[in-house]
Amino acid sequence: MEKLFTSSVFTPPHGFTGGIEGPACDAQGNLYAVNYAKEGTIGKVTPAGQSSVFLELPNGSIGNGIRFTRAGEMLIADYKNHNVLKVDMNTKAVTVWAHGPGMNQPNDIAISANDIVFASDPNWSNNTGTLWRVTPGNVTLLESGMGTTNGIEVSPDGKRLYVNESVQRRIWVYDLTEAGAISNKRLLIEFPDFGLDGMRCDSQGNLYSTRFGKGTVVKISPEGNILQEVVLHGKNCTNLTFGGPDGRTVYVTVADNGNVEKFRTDAPGRCRVLSGVGPS
Repeated sequence: MEKLFTSSVFTPPHGFTGGIEGPACDAQGNLYAVNYAKEGTIGKVTPAGQSSVFLELPNGSIGNGIRFTRAGEMLIADYKNHNVLKVDMNTKAVTVWAHGPGMNQPNDIAISANDIVFASDPNWSNNTGTLWRVTPGNVTLLESGMGTTNGIEVSPDGKRLYVNESVQRRIWVYDLTEAGAISNKRLLIEFPDFGLDGMRCDSQGNLYSTRFGKGTVVKISPEGNILQEVVLHGKNCTNLTFGGPDGRTVYVTVADNGNVEKFRTDAPGRCRVLSGVGPS
């Protein structure tokens, strides 16, 4: 019987820089994360764990969060140049999907089933943040005056948007419409210590969040109850995604070790179901 919720080291330490972030898997099971070998790159890790530089971002861009559209295009939050970038996975051509000059530094992104993107946008210098809706060529401010907005995710039924605040250690939930409008903000859960970073939902609606500094991934029910906490080898876990042939492997980016860890779960991730991997 396979062991669930037990983390193991997937890629060698320090293959990625301390800026490792933004993991996402393509439909073929390859994992992508930012800042492999040096800043400004996108690293590719095969299902067997072989790492290489997939591409270097142009114009001094540095990526953070990564998501894939329904068409299989890679979207990257470029915090350096206030963009969401689009990558053609066949030609590796990089274009600006949307530019937000009013953004602090787009950090993490979530994507709905109809390819509406939501971006967290922290201002680390004063522990505040904003929340944006992003569509091709358009950036719309949804909320300002928040804490340090970071991890962000859409529920599997598309009716909730989750946003966390790293320094304030809170996770908020909004009602979400198909058109990307948010309302009815309420607190899902607040933690007494350590930070929060990236988030993903599984297909059952449970929310997984990295606990930066604690070195764990916490699994939270839609009602805000802690169901599980997975202990990692590294402490500064930045983000996570689901992958594997059945969508039940969680990959976690770890900044202090500059690598990726992985563990198995009992349900596939929402992001893998959207990509046609794992049961719907």
